[in-house]
Amino acid sequence: MTFSSFFDNIALTRNYINNLKNMLAVIKTGGKQYLIKEGDKLKVEKLEGNEGDTLKLDNVLLLGEKMGAPLVEGASVEAKILRQGKSDKVRVVKYKPKTRYKKVTGHKQFFTELEILKISA
Repeated sequence: MTFSSFFDNIALTRNYINNLKNMLAVIKTGGKQYLIKEGDKLKVEKLEGNEGDTLKLDNVLLLGEKMGAPLVEGASVEAKILRQGKSDKVRVVKYKPKTRYKKVTGHKQFFTELEILKISA
């Protein structure tokens, strides 16, 4: 490895890291926060819309190195709804010893699966 190619590799690595920082964002939906980048697929709490629809999420808390107070102004995320569904059943058991009391219930939470198309400032 020559001296100049070493510094070329450092410059390429620096550019890659800077581009990666600009592509990252933190969004808030359904009372939770998600760290995302373009092309990610994630499951969030149920959002209104049909499969194939495009959503615009405006609750962007962090975009690259810009941190909002509380939101980044003018930033938005475009996402496509891949599917609407229910997650696996969660079983809840209530039990009190020595009183012959046992209660079992279940719950299936609705979710929306999203694909992040575009992050814009």
